[in-house]
Amino acid sequence: MGRAEDMLLYTSEGAKEVEQAGVVSRQIAGILGSGEQASLFLVDGDKRVEVPLKAIHMLQEILNLMARGDAVSLIPIHAELTTQQAADFLNVSRPYFVKLLEAGNGPDFRQVGRHRRVMFKDLLEYKSKMEKEQSDALDALATQAQDLDMGY
Repeated sequence: MGRAEDMLLYTSEGAKEVEQAGVVSRQIAGILGSGEQASLFLVDGDKRVEVPLKAIHMLQEILNLMARGDAVSLIPIHAELTTQQAADFLNVSRPYFVKLLEAGNGPDFRQVGRHRRVMFKDLLEYKSKMEKEQSDALDALATQAQDLDMGY
């Protein structure tokens, strides 16, 4: 494998890797949460490296996703995405996403020539806002259905 910056996508295809990822993920999950601090050490001969706690939590989640056979993407928070990458992240079509941007209903973006670029952190904020609005709308519909005694 390469540096972390180079490993933008990992797809787990081998049964051995999937099984091993599941075992290690469960082992880490069983240990984490037992105390206020945790340490993970990588040892290679005389070399020993301690892994920060936040990275251990990330590693556990990555292993969990690998165990399910899911693809894993690592995107730096300050990365700029193309409209296609942003649309893929939101699971919408690129033309729909571009219309959102042009209408001013999407995240902030900047023009690079004829192309638009979206900061990943802005995309995360937008997604969070949309999920909150969707949740609030579903709650309102459920309340309305109960008020109207619709049997829900």
